[in-house]
Formats: sequence, C-alpha cells, structure tokens
Amino acid sequence: MQEQKLERRIGLLQATAINMTDMVGIGPFVVLSVVVEIINGPAFLYAWIAGALLAFADATVWSQLGATYPLAGGSYNFLKESFGPRWGKMFSFLFVWQTMTLAPLVIASAAIGFAQYAGYLVHLDDISRKMVSGGLVILVVLLLYRRIESIGRISVFLWAGVLATMLWVIGAGVWHGHFMEPLQHINDSIQWNGAFTAAIGFASVKTVYSYLGYYNVCHLGGEILRPEKNIPRSMFISIGAITVLYLALNTSVASVLPLATIAKSKFAVSEFILAVSGPVAARVITLLILWVALASVFSATLGYSRIPYAAAVDGRFFRVFARLHPTKNFPHVSLLVLGGLAFAFSILFGRLSDVISAILAMRILIQFIAQAIGLLLLVKRKGLASFAWKMPLYPVPAILAILAWAFIFFSTGWKMMTGGLAVLSAGLIVYGFVRNKLNGNEAGVSTSGIPQQ
Repeated sequence: MQEQKLERRIGLLQATAINMTDMVGIGPFVVLSVVVEIINGPAFLYAWIAGALLAFADATVWSQLGATYPLAGGSYNFLKESFGPRWGKMFSFLFVWQTMTLAPLVIASAAIGFAQYAGYLVHLDDISRKMVSGGLVILVVLLLYRRIESIGRISVFLWAGVLATMLWVIGAGVWHGHFMEPLQHINDSIQWNGAFTAAIGFASVKTVYSYLGYYNVCHLGGEILRPEKNIPRSMFISIGAITVLYLALNTSVASVLPLATIAKSKFAVSEFILAVSGPVAARVITLLILWVALASVFSATLGYSRIPYAAAVDGRFFRVFARLHPTKNFPHVSLLVLGGLAFAFSILFGRLSDVISAILAMRILIQFIAQAIGLLLLVKRKGLASFAWKMPLYPVPAILAILAWAFIFFSTGWKMMTGGLAVLSAGLIVYGFVRNKLNGNEAGVSTSGIPQQ
C-alpha cells in the first residue's frame, strides 16, 4: 500500500485552522499562572515573546523541509532525507520510536488539562478527572474516524470556537481594564542577570509548549494542496496570529487581576471573566475553554496518526500501521493505536506540569535540534537551489533555533533531560537489534520532490 493513495484535499484555510487549533489548546489557559509565578512580575510577558521568536525561527526549518518533501509523517521524511542513506535511517527510526510515546503524551496532556479546567464547573476527584480525560480521547478518535475532507470541515468549525474564545477574553480586557498597563510596566524591577535569564528559561518551557503545533501541517504533507506554498504560509500565519492572541490574552487578564492572584489561580481566565462580567459569563467562558482543549486534542491526534503510517509505508515500521481504512481512506490502525495509548496515559498521569516538561525534553533532541542540523547538512549536500522554499537569511534562523532549543532542553531540568536521553538511548539499542530486518523490509518509496498537481 503506497503513501500516494492519500488524497490532497486540505487547502490553506483548513491547514491554518488545523495548526491553530493544535497550538491553542488548554496550554495558554493553564500555564498562564505558572509563568507569572516563575517570573514574579510584569516581565512574564517576555517568556511569551521568547516562545514566539523560537517558533518563528524553527518554522523556517520546517517550511524549507515541508515545502520540498510534502509527505505524510513530516519529520520522519525530513530526517531520512537530511542525514542521507546511512544515518537517515537511524534518525528517522528514532523519531518514530519516540513518537509512539511522545504523541500519546501530547494528546493526553491536552486531555488532562481539559479535565483539570473542568474543575471550575464541577468538583472532580482523581477518579472523575481520569474518566473525563479518558472520555475526551475516545470522543476525539470517534470524530477522526472519517474521510479527510470531513475532518477539514470539522477543523474549521472547531477553529471558529477557538477564535471566539480568545477574542472574548481580549475584548473583555480592553473594555473593562487598563489594557496597556501591563505593557507599560513590563520592564519594572528587571535585573538582566543570570537569575532572570534562568527564570525566563524555566518559564519559556511552559510558553513554548503553548506554541507547539505550528508544524502540524507537515505531518499531513501528503494531504495538503499546493504544499510548496500552503505549508510555509499556514505556519507563519498561524504563529503570527497566535502570538498576537497570546500576548493580548495575557495582557488582558493582567490588566484586571493582580499578578499575585493570577499566580495562585488554577482558573485565571475564568476568574478574570467572573470579575468583569459575572458568574454566568465565567461559566460560559469555561465551556469555551474546554471547547478549545477539545479542538487541540483533535488536531494533535490527526497529525500524529500519520507518522507511524508513513514509516510503515516506507518499510521502516510494523506493516500493520500502513493500512488505510477500506472506504474512508485514512490510516485507521495508526489512529486507533495512538488513541489507545493516549487513553492509557490520560488515566495514568495526573500532573500536567510534569507532562509538559517531559514532552519537551523527549522531543527536542531529535525532532527539533537534529532536524535543524539535518537541514544544514542537506543544503550542503544538495545546494540551496534544490529547495521549493528557502528561509530568509539562511542559515541564521536555523542556527538560532538550534541554540534556543538547546537552552530550552537544559531548562527542563536534570530529571526531564535524563528521561529524554533514556528514551533516546533505548531507541538506539532497539535500532541496533532490528536494523538489518528493517533494511530488508524497505518499500523503496521515494520521499523527495513535490508531487505534480
């Protein structure tokens, strides 16, 4: 079964909606208070700016690779092409290896955040929270069990709810608060020293998590119309719009609630709406925030389900993952397996903050740093002219992204770094055992070039 049987049905609007619904999950609503607590002052906005700058720099790497190799699986294909016939097989295997743990963790983190924030509406004990988070994963798998064009329409519908929620919160701050005051005091009490830099690093671990998803369109590369144009455009539009929305949201909440209140709150946005519009509005905004979380789980599960499929089609993973649904034409085995693992993780894990740090520590070395280094090697080998899209000021954005990701990796802490390295080491050991068998299973599918439209 060949990868090209996937149909190109997703246009720029749908691709942007998929990216943005993945990016604006429960993250910005639950990490807002954590970031304020870490920075302990109005300079907390710098952590959100830092996350945006890293996303823009890294998106140039994804755009150059995604526009040139627009196939299902995203980084799987990028790593294989970038590191060449010998090392590319190892790096692409390691990416799929970590994805089988990472993807369910990402999905579970949004589901756990959903259950955590639902506590504003109704008291939930530990068992109830696990039932809610697990139920959300099941619901999303059911929503995704359909043809890609239907999924594109659902994504736009969910995206509308995401935008409505963000604009309501921002509008409430503009109307009722001193909206510009947090920006006017952003530099108050700042001392640019090692302690402040470390605090920005720790806080940026949380804000970067809230920006992740701008590259989701690359995982769906085999289903994107005019990928050489729509993949880069959808990423930069998404990051630009989300940066404005995040900064405006944080500024809006901080213009009404004292920073000390925000730092101690688990439901800062709902309490903000309570302060400016009353209890009924607070319950409505909470329901909309849960809508946003649902949209994020939907988008993330959609993108990640294509990665094991792409590897299996290429003969580099278990063949069963290469199966497409006989009538709906989507990788249903991959979707069901990842959904099952995400369900299990949503039941097993409880602390969202730890899950966020684990997600970043696990994925940075291969999916971000190695991918950016691989692009530099690929350009050296093939020349810049061979790419369908070229980053401005090459290679400056790629180098800045590598350095920033290294800083974020160390900011996750020794415990999380050790865990990420352990997963990577286990993958290397497994690859050593299965390498010869996988080499014999290769399907010989070409992963280079832009498909003819």
